[in-house]
Amino acid sequence: MGQTKNLHNEEGIKKIKELVKDITTCMFCTEVENLPFKTRPMATLDVDDEGNLWFMSSRNSNKNDEIKTDDRVQLIYAKGGNSHFLSISGKARITKDKEKIDELWNTFAKAWFQEGKDDPNISVIEIIPDEVYYWDTVHGKMISLLKIAASVVSGKTMDDGIEGNISV
Repeated sequence: MGQTKNLHNEEGIKKIKELVKDITTCMFCTEVENLPFKTRPMATLDVDDEGNLWFMSSRNSNKNDEIKTDDRVQLIYAKGGNSHFLSISGKARITKDKEKIDELWNTFAKAWFQEGKDDPNISVIEIIPDEVYYWDTVHGKMISLLKIAASVVSGKTMDDGIEGNISV
């Protein structure tokens, strides 16, 4: 059976950064109180030192309209091949902060904002986490695969997983 390890403050933020850096794209969910909720893939551009996550979005997007109506969101990250999973629920805040746009800008964003960093349609979404839960492996992918193989051969469960709450 896997083990539970809750992470707090700097250790928790470090884990969020580690997992997001490895996975990068999440399913960004809005209208989470309603089923089916709205979801779309989004690239995470940054996790700041407070554990807040940053995205770029068109200010005219459905996502932005949905956030204006209900700022609660769910971010779901999954990289099954490496057994890295992260679920973040929190509040979204939309801004047009030029400094933050400059900080987050990358060549990938040009595909959505043809006028570059000065495109009037750019907005930035900050997610302030309320609840964070992670699932990971203790020893990494290779050891986990060996343990799974040993489990199949021996008939014994050899869970190498670790999971827990993260508070930031």
